Amino acid sequence: MSRIGRIERATKETKVSVEIDLDGTGVSDVSTGVGFYDHMLDQLAKHGLFDLTVRTEGDLHIDSHHTMEDTALALGAAFREALGDKAGIRRFADAKVPLDEALAEVTVDVSGRPYLVHSEPEGMAPVIGRDYDTTMTRHIFESFVAQARVAMHVHVPYGRNAHHIVECQFKALARALRFACEKDPRVSGVPSTKGAL
Repeated sequence: MSRIGRIERATKETKVSVEIDLDGTGVSDVSTGVGFYDHMLDQLAKHGLFDLTVRTEGDLHIDSHHTMEDTALALGAAFREALGDKAGIRRFADAKVPLDEALAEVTVDVSGRPYLVHSEPEGMAPVIGRDYDTTMTRHIFESFVAQARVAMHVHVPYGRNAHHIVECQFKALARALRFACEKDPRVSGVPSTKGAL
């Protein structure tokens, strides 16, 4: 049974189309108009072994906020759709990923309840590339968990380079989500005493 989610979202600010295959090989085809964000979504696909297609047209003449936010909302919704009833998954997972001087630690619970705890070093450069506002990383994750209904704890205890600090977060998230969504042959049904997630 395929675990594929497809979402289209259109507002006066953006038009977004996302497709994700949780059992893919890490192939991505991403275009949001925000170069560094595309790079981060490519990391998510590659290290999560998700096949991911993203097409976003946004009001970049204003700034990149709506484009990144609405893409994350659609990605979260597609992720939730792809998971289906969550029967047989591991549910909990964590990953630590270094990138040179930076380290990210991500723990997830595919719980059906959205929650984000996020911390990263203070005093980061305000922009990466031309238009990636570094304060948006937390908001991207907030938007994703709101729709994916995942509890996610992201902690970067140290790091100096803003590019590295953000990238290791996306890579660690990819690994944690991959492991949490994997089928566990010892799990029968939904991994919850409630009987639903």
